[in-house]
Amino acid sequence: MLSDVNLWPLIGVAIIIVGFVLRFNPMLVVIVTAIGTAFAAGFPVDKILATIGTGFIKTRNLPLIILLPLAVIGLLERHGLRQHAQNWISSIKSATAGRLLIVYLGARQLTAAIGLTSLGGHPQMVRPLLAPMAEGATEARYGKLPDRIRYKLRAFSAATDNVGLFFGEDIFVAFGAIVLMTTFLREAGIDIEPIHVALWGIPTAVSAFAIHAWRLTRLDKALHRELSVEAAAAASADKNKGA
Repeated sequence: MLSDVNLWPLIGVAIIIVGFVLRFNPMLVVIVTAIGTAFAAGFPVDKILATIGTGFIKTRNLPLIILLPLAVIGLLERHGLRQHAQNWISSIKSATAGRLLIVYLGARQLTAAIGLTSLGGHPQMVRPLLAPMAEGATEARYGKLPDRIRYKLRAFSAATDNVGLFFGEDIFVAFGAIVLMTTFLREAGIDIEPIHVALWGIPTAVSAFAIHAWRLTRLDKALHRELSVEAAAAASADKNKGA
């Protein structure tokens, strides 16, 4: 039986939740979380500072890695990437926003499951391609969209990427969270292989896919119901105006 487990380091989870709910600066929230967790775990001040300094040195080139892809995406958008994506998806008569996002959800989960987590993402996939394609597929069926529908489609596009990545990468045996869990369990005297943890992530990933695909199917039905009513009302108003 395990005993004397120190649960105080979990205070970092509470700090993150409170910080994001109150909409504090994310960088400040992460720093306070790291320091609070370290103190709760009994780390001395010199070790905390040394760990923060080591992390800063290791990630000092991170802004360059982030900014270069953003610059490329910005240039592609300036030269009509979003418009080409919308025009292409509009030419597929059977395409709907929900069907498109379900296909992307499956592709995102499968690629994340084999470690290809960088193939998607909000800046390089959702904003320039996925969201415009969802909007284009909906516009091809119902005409010009109001802003609230556009924002809803963008939110569902971002959520689909998040769900696919989060539950897909849990199947990848070399994912950091799996390594962390197996290391923690071994320190607690429970010997388990990473492959076993990864395999147990499959039922969760399948369930996440089924649940989110159901939500996307409901999205199509809600869009059809809402936009069809608006289109009928607009047509009726035009008819009465012409009479």
